[in-house]
Order: sequence, then C-alpha cells, then structure tokens
Amino acid sequence: MTLDQFKYIYFLGIGGIGMSALARWFQVNGYAVAGYDKTPTALTNVLESEGMIIHFSEDVDQIPAEFRANPAETLVIYTPAVPRTHAEYIYLTEQGFTLQKRSQVLGLLAGQMTTIGVAGTHGKTTTSSMVAHILRDSGVNCAAFLGGITTNYGTNFLLNEPANDLKSVVCVVEADEFDRSFLTLFPKYAIVTSTDADHLDIYGAHDAVLESFGKFVSQIEPDGVLFMKQGLSLTEKTQAAVRPYSLKEGDYRSQNLRIENASFVFDLVYPGGVIADIHLLVPGFHNVENAVAAGAVALEVGVSPEAIRSALTSYRGVRRRFEYILKTDSTVFIDDYAHHPAEVEAFLSSVKALYPDRDVTAIFQPHLFSRTRDFADGFAESLSLADHVILLDIYPARELPMEGVTSDLIFRNIHSKTKIKCTKGELTNVLREMKPSLLVTIGAGDIDQQLETIKNLLKDQ
Repeated sequence: MTLDQFKYIYFLGIGGIGMSALARWFQVNGYAVAGYDKTPTALTNVLESEGMIIHFSEDVDQIPAEFRANPAETLVIYTPAVPRTHAEYIYLTEQGFTLQKRSQVLGLLAGQMTTIGVAGTHGKTTTSSMVAHILRDSGVNCAAFLGGITTNYGTNFLLNEPANDLKSVVCVVEADEFDRSFLTLFPKYAIVTSTDADHLDIYGAHDAVLESFGKFVSQIEPDGVLFMKQGLSLTEKTQAAVRPYSLKEGDYRSQNLRIENASFVFDLVYPGGVIADIHLLVPGFHNVENAVAAGAVALEVGVSPEAIRSALTSYRGVRRRFEYILKTDSTVFIDDYAHHPAEVEAFLSSVKALYPDRDVTAIFQPHLFSRTRDFADGFAESLSLADHVILLDIYPARELPMEGVTSDLIFRNIHSKTKIKCTKGELTNVLREMKPSLLVTIGAGDIDQQLETIKNLLKDQ
C-alpha cells in the first residue's frame, strides 16, 4: 500500500493527540480530511477551524458523501480505542474501505524520512518534543509527530520544509508502546527512556513489556544508534550502536546540577566535551535527564553544542507536563500528566526540591481501573511524598468498572500529614477550606478540565 493511491482520509477518533497530528499532516499535504470523535474538545475545534469536517455522533450518514462514494480512494485511519461494534467501523469494513491503525500509517510516513523514535514508559512526550525543538531551532529540516501540545509551537505536529530527497528530512516520532504501536517503526536513531511495567491491561505482565521494547530496538537500522537509559537491559537486542545516558551516569550525563531561582541549571557531559550552563525553563530532575537524551541524539545528527544549549534554554515544555498554571509570590499551582507511580515520584520530588520551604498539596486522579489495581501500593508510596493529598475517584477512560477496584486501594496506604478523598464536585469546597499556597494536580484523566476553576479560586483566596 502507498499513500499516493488515496485522495480522501477519514479518521475514526480524530480528536486523539496522535490522530490529530496525522490529520494535520494529511490536511497540509493536500488530502481531503474528515473524521469522527466521541465528544468535541478544544483540539477538535482547532481541527475544524483548519478546514477538517468532524462530527460527534455514531452516524454513517455523516461521513462526507464523496468519501462514501469513493472507497478505493479513501483511507480510513482508526484508533484501537474505537470498538469493533462501532456502526461506522462496521460500515467501512463491510464496504471494502482500506482501514489502517494510526501506528501503521505513521510507520509508512516515517519510513520515507530519517527517523528518530523516542520510546519509554515515561518521558517520551517531553523528550521527543525537546528533540524536535532542538532540530527546528537549529535549522534542521524536520517533521515531528508528538504526543502532546508543545508550548513553543502550540501544536503536536511540525511540518518539514519540501525536500527533493525525503531521507534528508529528520522525522521525530513519539514511539508509543501502548498496543505495541511502536513496532511499525524502523528508526535510524532511537531513545529509550524507561521500560517499567505499564499498560498491563494490554501486556499482561512486565516480561511482555520488556519483550516488546526488545523488539522495538531490534528494528533500529544496523548502522543507527540507540540512546538507552543507563541500566536498561536492551544492548543484546539490537545491532545498532548503544550509548547509555542518565541523570548522573553514562556516556551522556549531567554534572554541576543546581537550582537557581526555581530553575534547574546543569552541564551536559558527552564523549567529546561539555555543554556548560544549560538553563531549563521546564524544571524537574526527570526533565534534566530527558534533556541529556535529547542533546545526545541532536549531537549525533550534527547539531552544534552551542545550538543545543540555546535551544534547550528556550524550550518551554509541553502542556500538562510540569506546567505552571499560576505562579505568584504567594501561590504556586502546577499541573502534570503523571499517571504511573514512577512519574508521580519524579514529579513530586522535583516540586519539593524547587520549593523546600513550602508544604505540597497534591490532587491526584487515578487513571484506569486496571492501572489502579496493578499499582495501588506504588501510587500510595509516591503520593506520600506530598504533605497533603486529595484523592479523586478513578477516571475510567476506555475501561468498565472492576469489582472491588476503587481509589480506596490507594487511599488507605497514603501516609501524608493529611489525606482527603472526595469527588470532583466536592473539590472546590475542599480547596477553599485548605487554602494551599503550593498546589499540584496530577493525572491523565479529565482533571485538566478543573484547572481554570482551581486557578481562579487560588487567585481569590
């Protein structure tokens, strides 16, 4: 299959962060784009403003007529989150349309370019967006398909400049292990940030996660390079050169790390020298480590040390990744997408290092019944780093309730100074009573819909 045979591109689940990036690529490149999603969002509003036709009811008749009339010229891209019982999925399958997962199409696009695949159970969105920003800021012709909205560019997609030889274009791809999607990629360069147990509703066991990452790194081009977090056991799985990195160890690492004016400052050590005094606007020990990995791959593709320093200093992060919602002398409010115990621990440790003289109040919304079941003790331990914890109900996402699985599994083992369990509806009153001066919201569900309300409440207290 080649993309040249299609004129129309139809998305089942167009509002997803990864799906919307693909939709934008096709729209920019002259295809007619339309799609379905379950609910309108700020992102679908933007896609519609860019000329895409989107509807929000499960209705075959709302698929544009020219798409339905031309099945041979219409490519349907779907997300695994769309059930096989979906009326439009059934219709498009029965009518002989070509259906492909997002990951399959992304693999086709990336395969035409020189690909940097950024994988890992944590850190891949920030790291891939850092890589993309360094390349774009340094004048490298690049495209990027990211898993979050970058603050620098206001988008999850960067379009490359036209090129006679697409292999001269560097394509940065967030390589997602969910549903083994990253196995459609065959990158020249890859970063693996972590291989912790996650998505056990898909994989079943940690060994299966590790096996999948082993398969991913085996697909790196033999003359390519794997930048691997120090301590991971992937070296024997790839023919590519392996270069370890971490916060403090490896071929690439930080040194002279310190906090200045609530910012992280460090030197990046690499085999050929040192990039001194990098100031990260996006704080966090984990983000310093992500910056080390991003700088390492940028050096490999020929970006100068000085350009890397400049780009990392101007990198402004990704929405919902250590994002300051409110920052005044009296009140700090930070939001983060962390939804795994290791991510929660990394985030809270960094917050406490930045503000050692303040109590941290953390609002956490667990994501998925299966993840809560599998990691309840880990969540309780990591959340206990906060001085005060407000725990919400589980956000179910794609899952149905599981008997006996509630946020109580986490709540009972939290050992913070105070802990409160409440609903989203009760949250405003709880915060009004607590009057926190350092507040963080954590989770991958819909807690972000409360940010403006919480911000206004904190400003008025």
